Amino acid sequence: MLASTATSAELTDEQQRRLSAGEVIVSDVLPPGASAGAQGGTAFGIVRAEPERVWRTLTDYRSHPRYYPRVTGVEVLESNERHALVRYQVGIGPFTFHFHMDKYPDPSRRRIEWQLAEGRANSLFRENTGYWQVAEAAGGTLVTYAIGVRTVLPGFMTLGRERDSLVDTVRALRRLVEEAPAADVK
Repeated sequence: MLASTATSAELTDEQQRRLSAGEVIVSDVLPPGASAGAQGGTAFGIVRAEPERVWRTLTDYRSHPRYYPRVTGVEVLESNERHALVRYQVGIGPFTFHFHMDKYPDPSRRRIEWQLAEGRANSLFRENTGYWQVAEAAGGTLVTYAIGVRTVLPGFMTLGRERDSLVDTVRALRRLVEEAPAADVK
């Protein structure tokens, strides 16, 4: 077994073998708090680095454009040990959209949960909730990335894009953490 966490326990032996071989596994399970109409899922991947290094990268919100697809800008509006309010800019084709996320890092559990910030402009999104979970695993770190998203666009226009972004995000995080010298990854 890769790690002794609830998330890795949910994986079959075959999925665990595929993870060890470098694949990113995606399930249809939405994060807690996601509505029944949300699109997304949960992705699992192995990053060949120490959990603390992965954790530092995930909690360096300003670095998110380096591995989140379509994120072109980040502004941290508020930040303390237990909460951050982050304004994101995303580009989709020639269009740019902004939204605000409340992030709740829990260093003792190595988990970051988020949701759209209430009372803030969130243009494209009606819902965006999820989490990152970082756990020690044989050969590195097991990362779990879950999202539940609803946009102002009809569901058929975005169908499948959230699932693709799960895989793209985990792969980009892996490249960033594994290929950058330790001093370059915050």
